[in-house]
Amino acid sequence: MEDSSYSQFIPGLPDELGLECLTRLPYTTHRVASRVCQRWWTLLESPEFYHERSSKGYTHKLACLVQALPWDESPTAQVDSAKRCGELFPSYGLAAYDSAEAAWRRIGQVPKYPDGLPLFCHVASCDGKLVVMGGWDPKTYGTVADVFVFDFAKNRWSEARPMPTKRSFFAVGSYSGRVYVAGGHDESKNALSSAWVYDLARDEWTELAQMSQGRDECEGVVINGEFWVVSGYGTESQGAFESSAEVYDIGSGQWRRVEGAWVERVCPRGRVGVWKESEERFMSWAELDSAVQVGTCGVGLGDWALVMSSAYQGGAHGFFMVELNKEGQNGKLKNISVPAGFCGSVQSACCVEI
Repeated sequence: MEDSSYSQFIPGLPDELGLECLTRLPYTTHRVASRVCQRWWTLLESPEFYHERSSKGYTHKLACLVQALPWDESPTAQVDSAKRCGELFPSYGLAAYDSAEAAWRRIGQVPKYPDGLPLFCHVASCDGKLVVMGGWDPKTYGTVADVFVFDFAKNRWSEARPMPTKRSFFAVGSYSGRVYVAGGHDESKNALSSAWVYDLARDEWTELAQMSQGRDECEGVVINGEFWVVSGYGTESQGAFESSAEVYDIGSGQWRRVEGAWVERVCPRGRVGVWKESEERFMSWAELDSAVQVGTCGVGLGDWALVMSSAYQGGAHGFFMVELNKEGQNGKLKNISVPAGFCGSVQSACCVEI
């Protein structure tokens, strides 16, 4: 990077026009553009620049996936084959799919876990950053409370304040610079009713009011300023997924219960799609087609969704785009081409606006 900096963003243009030009740069050019001068570097990596781009509609949606790595690309691929065969789970990494460019990329591993992400960790989007939290240690299978943040502007990981309690299989959602978590289970497999919110800018956790009951293996969705915790089951009813949901009104700080929001006895993890107004319940991505029945995981990307699944147990993992409306599907699944290194199954996914 040059030591000198311009007195204007773009020489000969008022800063107002120069800033307008820079906000229109595709995010893929930001790393190169930041080397032009010190002032550009400071601007392009600032939260204010992201919010300026977002307010003018110049950001776009990226699907971020917690995905099984191919054996030959796994960080532990050099161990002997006998040990590999004895492992319970593959290694997981992060993949990013840009539907506008039809481009795939790998996000570097979290420094604390160079051999693969915590198993069953959750991902959420917050102010253009990717937040990874919770899950199981990939070596000991113990529950972890770790939180990591990937900054796309800086192409860098940072370790954030851990969750106040260790939990896994919980609901997660993000809204206005904060990440909400609720439910799941603790280290003793007890279903949790507690809920917390993480403030990214302050790196702080705040406890929320508890839900009316514990909900293990629930799914989180944010709609119109409300954090929905969909389905799940109690400690004594393992696997008996409920049809109810609990909804946290972010404005008032109050919970309410909604009956019939989900299909009873169906696991919601990764499957919760759009709200079906006509039936007053959430659509399951698996309802779209017989090709997406096993290991289903979907992520909304505005008017479209990326859905990943197999047609049957042991079948090849397919990747599809589908156009959506308020009632769910608005067209057939469109199979998309995926490079060989990005065909693994997906445990968790979210949409990040960058």
